[in-house]
Amino acid sequence: MASSGVLVVVLVATLAAGTANAAIFTITNQCPYTVWPAATPVGGGVQLNPGDTWTIDVPAGTSSGRVWGRTGCSFDGAGTGSCATGDCAGALSCTLSGQKPLTLAEFTLAGSAGGSQQLDFYDVSVIDGFNVGMSFSCSSSETLTCRDSCCPDNTKLRHCNANSNYQVLFCP
Repeated sequence: MASSGVLVVVLVATLAAGTANAAIFTITNQCPYTVWPAATPVGGGVQLNPGDTWTIDVPAGTSSGRVWGRTGCSFDGAGTGSCATGDCAGALSCTLSGQKPLTLAEFTLAGSAGGSQQLDFYDVSVIDGFNVGMSFSCSSSETLTCRDSCCPDNTKLRHCNANSNYQVLFCP
């Protein structure tokens, strides 16, 4: 498992706030190479070797965010370095969105579809370029997959019931 320190910080902050989770994101690297996923506004970033998984518990009150993979990264013990794609100001733990090119999994949590129905919305986008294949799905809807820069699903927006569990796969 990768970088449990960031996960512990996110979990402790969530528990300290005393709020329920808005969503749980499970991010898995199926690539034959290392990917450094990042997420904003929560989650920071970690190193995922092939087959590794990272879980992010997104606290209630988080309205939207993005997850992306970074490639060709090198970081020192303090978490300072750089990535060939998706770099976020030279930090392992991102607080800013990554630099182009990068494939994005974007989400808006607990958006309203009218009436009392609370929905989360998600998409895969190549608006900032393409750097790694990605799929994005939730427990109550279909999977969006982008395997190359043509990414036919990049214009599709899907929704799930609020408080869903999400799966992000690199190199699906």
